[in-house]
Amino acid sequence: MIISGKEISKKIKEQLKVEVEEIKNKYNRLPKLAVILVGENQASQVYVRNKERGCSYVGMDSLKITHDATFSEEELLNEIKQLNEDETVDGILVQLPLPKHINEDKVLEAIDPSKDVDGFHPENVAKLFLGQRSLVPCTPKGMMVLLDEINYDLTGKEVVVVGRSNIVGKPVALLCLQKNATVTIAHSKTKNLKEVCQRADVLIAAVGRAKMINSDYVKEGAVVLDVGINRDENNKLCGDVDFEDVKDKVYAITPVPGGIGPMTITMLLQNTLEAFYHHQGE
Repeated sequence: MIISGKEISKKIKEQLKVEVEEIKNKYNRLPKLAVILVGENQASQVYVRNKERGCSYVGMDSLKITHDATFSEEELLNEIKQLNEDETVDGILVQLPLPKHINEDKVLEAIDPSKDVDGFHPENVAKLFLGQRSLVPCTPKGMMVLLDEINYDLTGKEVVVVGRSNIVGKPVALLCLQKNATVTIAHSKTKNLKEVCQRADVLIAAVGRAKMINSDYVKEGAVVLDVGINRDENNKLCGDVDFEDVKDKVYAITPVPGGIGPMTITMLLQNTLEAFYHHQGE
């Protein structure tokens, strides 16, 4: 089974569209996402454009704030402070990476946790760790929705996450634990990585190396979620998993592109709605 994040994301966005219309009628205003982009990173510009399109599709307001790479850390922190205080703004997202002279940790900590739709603020990270309600990072959240959509129950299953980033690896491991899975976080220094991966009922590849995971790493009938976005030898978009080599061996797999990517933007929109309701005291 190929898990189409594209199709599932489309279905969720249609539901969000209806919800945003109801909000507009009930509260006489729209949920609003503010996105700050500093510098001229081309990939970041594409991501920001996609986020704008997502907002526009479901009928939300979005505010795009762009600065050139010389914009100072102090100016950026002041801008975040203003957005924190702006009651019409529900979600704030600072597109990463930032230019070298700006401290990312300081910037992420400056965002009001209730507006932190990326789920990167230490308070939201701590709440996720403690199993409390919080804004959850979008990519891991999207993966859990995909598993729900194929009615896959994680209870008692063995999950192996290859990659230990704060954005994907660690949070998705915590979310799987909450669903009663047994979780191993593996990484580049893991001994016998292939054998560790072969144990997985669910294998999550978030390592950032093109087609690293081939069928030798994968157990027959496993579910494989591929977070990687890489370019192969022909400059074609590909994941961390060798899709063609693996697809016939597994129960379900996400493709790249069209798998987890579309879900990330959709979860961002969902987080903005959650932030909106929180600010309304709901």
